[in-house]
Amino acid sequence: MSIIVQKYGGSSLADIDKIMRVANRIIDAKKQGNKVIAIVSAMGKTTDNLVTLANQISKNPPKREMDRLLSTGEEISMSLLAMAIQSLGENAISLTGPQAGIMTDSIHNKAKIINIVSDRLLKELENYNIVIIAGFQGLNENNDIATLGRGGSDTSAVSIAAALNADLCEIFTDVDGVYACDPRIVPNIKKLTAISYDEMLELANLGAKVLHPRSVEVAKTHGVTIHVRSSFNHNIGTIVKEENKMEHNGLITGIAHDFNVAKVVVFGIPDIPGTAANVFRELAKSNINIQMIVQSSQINNKNDIAFTCSLSDARDAKNILENIAKELGAENILIEENLAKVSIVGAGMMTHSNIASQMFEALAKSDINIDMISTSEITISVIVDSSQCEKAVKALAEEFKLV
Repeated sequence: MSIIVQKYGGSSLADIDKIMRVANRIIDAKKQGNKVIAIVSAMGKTTDNLVTLANQISKNPPKREMDRLLSTGEEISMSLLAMAIQSLGENAISLTGPQAGIMTDSIHNKAKIINIVSDRLLKELENYNIVIIAGFQGLNENNDIATLGRGGSDTSAVSIAAALNADLCEIFTDVDGVYACDPRIVPNIKKLTAISYDEMLELANLGAKVLHPRSVEVAKTHGVTIHVRSSFNHNIGTIVKEENKMEHNGLITGIAHDFNVAKVVVFGIPDIPGTAANVFRELAKSNINIQMIVQSSQINNKNDIAFTCSLSDARDAKNILENIAKELGAENILIEENLAKVSIVGAGMMTHSNIASQMFEALAKSDINIDMISTSEITISVIVDSSQCEKAVKALAEEFKLV
């Protein structure tokens, strides 16, 4: 029998009717001769509601207690779904992340999975149980619940699929698959039938919300095939797998955008070796993820260093750097918000030299000013004013014929 891991997001479990629909879908997969494990997110807006409650108690709630609080959302989903499956005459058991053997590091709110002890899962499957697991959580070295951060249920699902050498990992969501860009911005954008791990990872890291970036990393490392599809129909979605196993999608595969961007500028840093290392070493200690970095040309033996990160990380970064500003010799530290990042992604960039010029010309024709630029082998990203983000996405979708 094949092992199939399925993941259901919060919108797929938002109410009892949807939970029953998911239960029937899981049972159908079992009746097709599969051993089924389902990973679940919290119902609907449960996580947001729990965060709101915590913030009413404290503006800065302890991270350990937040993990304990937020993990309950997935536990509600797993129990209700297991009950639903049992009410339909099938055997099912619900397990928390720790009960399922998911072990994490000790960083609360952003934990990473370090191991999965699969004995319990294999035992339950051998007993012909459908296994329902609370996503987004695991057990750290202190025997405390640790959560994986937003979107962590994707990572839970792919990691379990890897640990069990599952035949397929299906990620069920409220859209039909992965689109070349956000269909809310470009309604007639095409859906991708297949995408490589590298391209999907870039899109996910750059703001596409369909898959969590860490889940794609795990899939690539362990060769897990992912099928992204809708839980509200039975349409074929998007297959995420190794590039050499599929046809190439073209020059540009997709466009990502992200409003959760801020720029931090450190002004007047002495132009001496080790200064940049000191800046980013301190930020790394607090697990602040840096995206773009630009250093200005030398003026009076001093430089300005600008970098982008998420809005929440930017505020933390500013506080950290202000505390060591005297040590750095920095003159000032500022945050610029109301920005957005727009990126094009495609393996075709590696063999076509005109992609960058096409991108910048399309933005120029739409009178969109570029603040910062970064590139990789298969990605070009620009920072623009947030008010021009959607306009930029539309211009690039038309330029690269993604509609």
